[in-house]
Amino acid sequence: MFRSSVRRNRGRTALAILAASLLSSTALAQEALPSQAEMWRIIQEQARQLAEQRQEINALKQAATPQVRQAIVAPPTLSGLSQGDTERDAAAADAQRSAAAAEIQRVAAAAEAQRATAAAQDAQRSAAQALAAAQTTSTVADNTGGGGWWERTSIGGYGELHYEGGSRDLLDFHRFVLFVGHEFTSNIRFFSEIELEHAWSGEGRPGEVELEQAYVQIDLSDQHRLNAGVMLIPSGFLNEIHEPPTFYGVERNSVETAIIPTTWWEGGIGLSGNFGASGVAYNLMYSGGLNTPRTGANAFLVRSGRQKTGNAIARAGAVTGELTYTGVPGLELAASGHYEFDVTQGAGDPLTGEDVPAWLMTANAEWRLGGFGVRALYASWWIDGATAETTGRDRQTGYFLEPSYRFPINFLTLGDAPSELGFFYRYSWWDNNAGLTSLERATTEHAVGTNFWPHPNVVFKLDYIFQETDAGAKTDRLNAGIGYRF
Repeated sequence: MFRSSVRRNRGRTALAILAASLLSSTALAQEALPSQAEMWRIIQEQARQLAEQRQEINALKQAATPQVRQAIVAPPTLSGLSQGDTERDAAAADAQRSAAAAEIQRVAAAAEAQRATAAAQDAQRSAAQALAAAQTTSTVADNTGGGGWWERTSIGGYGELHYEGGSRDLLDFHRFVLFVGHEFTSNIRFFSEIELEHAWSGEGRPGEVELEQAYVQIDLSDQHRLNAGVMLIPSGFLNEIHEPPTFYGVERNSVETAIIPTTWWEGGIGLSGNFGASGVAYNLMYSGGLNTPRTGANAFLVRSGRQKTGNAIARAGAVTGELTYTGVPGLELAASGHYEFDVTQGAGDPLTGEDVPAWLMTANAEWRLGGFGVRALYASWWIDGATAETTGRDRQTGYFLEPSYRFPINFLTLGDAPSELGFFYRYSWWDNNAGLTSLERATTEHAVGTNFWPHPNVVFKLDYIFQETDAGAKTDRLNAGIGYRF
């Protein structure tokens, strides 16, 4: 009853104050006297404020401490008090309400902190569960070859930009190559090599896009592997390893270009491996064969017979074998043999109509002692055909000798290690018509130059080349280039 009476008195007091305020406003400015509708809106607003006060008191009852709750439930009595006492009690009630509001904020903050703590604990439990799941997945991936494909895929490549002087006077981004490899399991993997030559390709343009490698390799044991797909023919120095930082000279040497002929790849199947600590390795391959022209200027020219596994005629295949010895530090010896069952792919010799088999034999050696090095290679074809014999193409042969010296530049460090500088000289001789010496088609070449490696995988090159044929034709040129691999 007392609380209801207090609320009614507060309501009457508010209405009285409102009426006095309205009368005062009328006396000061009669032209601003509110209308009946405006006065009714003001009364409703006062009623809304009183309702909010009642809600505030109920909230204080629920959330406050027992002491504050008691003060709210049983406020001081107003009977028998003077006006000053009443004002003091009203002030005390206001202070109690302020204290109650502060207590409500404290309770709300504590509740929010409890909710945050619970959320953090839930996050910790979720993280622990995710870690356990990841560890389980990793274990399964290790045992089964699972996991994302990108975790077992690698990318590499190389490229080279050339300037060729002399009568050629050309600037050419000769090669841009990307390698993509993938491990299906620890003993089954895939290798590929895609090349863009001369910067752009298409009809009437100088370049072409080529797939030079795309094969699967399976480990049969720790020392022996099965290879199947598009592969490089194992022969010479550069056909398998030809990234620019690995050799001297802007262009690849002429003997391995004209005779072997680098770069040479075929589709096939083979075995490769080594014989333990003996230092002996082998590479055997059965593949598609050459398809040389039978007439014209390029008749039975080996380089013109590469089919590059693009709708290649496969009536006659080829067999290749290579042995390599690296049992002595600094020394590498290699020899290879390649046999073509018919370089015309069934078309036959134009004079006899018979198959035209062919043999290629190569031998190469590399020796390094400190900064000194020397490379030597010999390669020769024997083509068994009447037409080839009449043009001298039944023998195509060549060799080169290349001494060099490479040393670090200790005062010039552009990467993680000192830069290096190398100098070389190369003597080359080759003849694609060696079967008839009277044709005087052999070429002798002298090349001298330098390589600068600011990083082991980046090289700047400069060389000077002088060529002379048996017929007396002479040419020379200055070349420059930059190459990289990764």
